[in-house]
Amino acid sequence: MWEQKIIQTDRGEFDVFVAGSGEPLCVTHLYSEFNERGNYFADRFVDSFSVFLVNLKEAGHSPHVKNDEEMSMKATSEDLEAIRIALGFEKWNYAGHSTGGMLGLVYAAQHSNSLKRLIVGGATATKTYIEHKDSMYSYKHPLNKRIRELLLIIKSSDSTKKERMQAGREWTEMSLYEPSRYDEFFSKPSSGKVVQKRIDYYINNELPTYDIRETLTHIKAPTIIFCGKYDSQCPLIYSEEIHNLLPNSKLVVFEESNHFPHLEEKERFREMVKDFRDLV
Repeated sequence: MWEQKIIQTDRGEFDVFVAGSGEPLCVTHLYSEFNERGNYFADRFVDSFSVFLVNLKEAGHSPHVKNDEEMSMKATSEDLEAIRIALGFEKWNYAGHSTGGMLGLVYAAQHSNSLKRLIVGGATATKTYIEHKDSMYSYKHPLNKRIRELLLIIKSSDSTKKERMQAGREWTEMSLYEPSRYDEFFSKPSSGKVVQKRIDYYINNELPTYDIRETLTHIKAPTIIFCGKYDSQCPLIYSEEIHNLLPNSKLVVFEESNHFPHLEEKERFREMVKDFRDLV
């Protein structure tokens, strides 16, 4: 179980869960809520780092926003920086997956001197991923129609809890290289439920203009970019683009993974984390 801490900052009191030992590592996701059960992605780092799993504003016991712009990646990066300062760390590391990785890129560009290392997976530096034929979010993708149906079920107040859970499972199965292994991958209790207010802000306010490619050269920290070869959410080409734009990065491709290499290829992922810990 992860230890809960409330961190007092000049931007509010933030709900943070801590586990592991070693150098400090921040882990979060743009629209997920965490609790004492930890998180599948964050769990992979506790053997090598002291992991700080952060609930952003509107998640857990962290503050509510006074205006919606507080949920932007830019404003959220300032929240993360305030947490680092309150914890007393001169520098820390950051690990993010999917939109957690996108947030990590924004944070690293805004506060490059605050990061020792950065690791980002299944992410993109541009909104164009939703137009790519290999992304399930594109109208060109054969799964897109069903994805939209599932998202409506998940968001609808008329849906039962069972229907929403089944829809969430189907959506996740579409993001696995071997969908039949779903029960094996997700058998352990974990946390990371969607914060609807935050995902709605991302989709409606941030995604339409999201393009941070020009800012990536500001990132000084040594970085690992990783991606599943068959990622159906953010196709591999977008991780390759980030890698090519970052001056000090390494690209790791998981040959038998879709969007969740930390579950689909656990052992190789653990080796990558060890390499990340030793980056200089």
